[in-house]
Amino acid sequence: MSMYYSFESLLQRHSMIWIHLVILFSLFQLLVFVVMVGKARATFKIAAPAISGHDGFERYYRVQMNTIEMLVMFIPSILLAATYWSPYLMAALGLIYLIGRVLYFRAYVTSKKRTIPFLMGLIPILIFLILGILGSMRALINV
Repeated sequence: MSMYYSFESLLQRHSMIWIHLVILFSLFQLLVFVVMVGKARATFKIAAPAISGHDGFERYYRVQMNTIEMLVMFIPSILLAATYWSPYLMAALGLIYLIGRVLYFRAYVTSKKRTIPFLMGLIPILIFLILGILGSMRALINV
C-alpha cells in the first residue's frame, strides 16, 4: 500500500476538507475586510486609533467588527454541525454565509438595505447551532 494518495481519494476520504476550506475562506474574507478598513482610514482621513469621525469610515469599520462577531459563532458551529451531519451540506451552507457576508459588506458601505444579506449570514449559523445541539443529543442517547 502506497503512502501517497491521489487528490481525489483524499477528498473522498476526508470530507471535512470542505469545511476547512470554508473556514479558511471566511478568515481570508475577514482579512480582505481588514484591508478595506485600512483603505477607508486613508480615504476618509481617520488616524488610528480613532474609530469614528466620518460616516463612510464607520460603515467599513462596522462591517469588519460585525464579521468578527459572526465568526465567533460561525467557526465552532460549522465544525460541530459537520461532526454530526453531512460535511458537504454544512460546507454548502457555509458558502451561503460567505456570499451573505460579501453582499452585506457591499450593502452596508453603500447605505443600502442589508436585511437579506445579514440573514444570509445569520441563518446558516442558527442552522449549524441547532444541528450541533441535535447531533450532540443524538450521540448522547446512542452512547
